[in-house]
Amino acid sequence: MAWADNHCHLPNIPEQARSLVEEAESSHVKLLINIGTTVSDSRDAISVASQHENVWATVGVHPHEASGGIDGLCDLLGQPKVVAIGETGLDYHYDYSPRGVQRDVFAAQIDLANRQNLAMVVHTRSAWDDTFMVLDQEGIPERTVMHCFTGGPDEARECLDRGALLSFSGIITFPKAPEVREAAALCPLNRMMVETDSPFLAPVPHRGKPNKPAWVTLVGSKIAEVKDVAVSVVEQNTWDTTHQFYGIHPF
Repeated sequence: MAWADNHCHLPNIPEQARSLVEEAESSHVKLLINIGTTVSDSRDAISVASQHENVWATVGVHPHEASGGIDGLCDLLGQPKVVAIGETGLDYHYDYSPRGVQRDVFAAQIDLANRQNLAMVVHTRSAWDDTFMVLDQEGIPERTVMHCFTGGPDEARECLDRGALLSFSGIITFPKAPEVREAAALCPLNRMMVETDSPFLAPVPHRGKPNKPAWVTLVGSKIAEVKDVAVSVVEQNTWDTTHQFYGIHPF
């Protein structure tokens, strides 16, 4: 068995990316999804993925970058190793892009995912109501994941009722995140994935350090504790679900 980090941001510096991938492999993390956040960053994510057999890429425009639009994103969809649209969504915590623009860009990427039959990676922060509203209006893609899930049981049920998966990050290890652990407790094992969102959100006991894909095992271990199951059960389920969600054949 092995672990899958279904959401990370690898540096577009070959030596650094190679070091992180090799360290992950030595920790039995053998599948990485490298996430795009702008059109340019998405190109970089594809470039990094192309250099590693076990790394795949997504292409998308993050809500922080929504003001830049999505021109050129469609051109990347047919590139080898592209497995999803995203990350896209809404972030009302920082409002780096106007909320109306965020909603329009989010809707446009939902439409792309639906038309191209691609998985979609959703970022939402301080914007649950509008996130659900836009998803309901546009039609939630069949394969949708709420990345770095930060809601509680109520938000978890809303997501699961819409057919979405939940992806848990290092936040689940934070002492002040009991609601995230409650959400994980109710989420079926076959409806969840694990991630690092590296280099952000390093899990306990590494808080304050740059996060890395190798540490996704700590996320999985906390989920096992919360759900009172063996770590190997979480490992196997999230490994299988990640492959199925992104349409990647096990290697």
